[in-house]
Amino acid sequence: MEAISAFELKRRLDAGEDLRILDIRTPYEWESFSIGGLHIPLDELLLRVHDIPDSWKNEEIVVICGSGMQSAVATRVLAKQGFNRIHNLEGGLQAYLSL
Repeated sequence: MEAISAFELKRRLDAGEDLRILDIRTPYEWESFSIGGLHIPLDELLLRVHDIPDSWKNEEIVVICGSGMQSAVATRVLAKQGFNRIHNLEGGLQAYLSL
């Protein structure tokens, strides 16, 4: 697992790079603001890991939450499930929105 800064994520998205985004925030948080991607709340991740396309196992995935703490947990869960290129968004969406 590697971290990715909010600045780097924004730069890459603005450049049109094809990154997979996994948003693990609560439904309420996700409905209030989203940068896109697949939404699976952290408390459902183990039960719904099969909802993540198999092709993502070898693709670059950025896991996001509000502050970066819960996404750090989720990246470890995904690594144990065989996902290889996982990034935790440092500072979460709070950092991303402050750019």
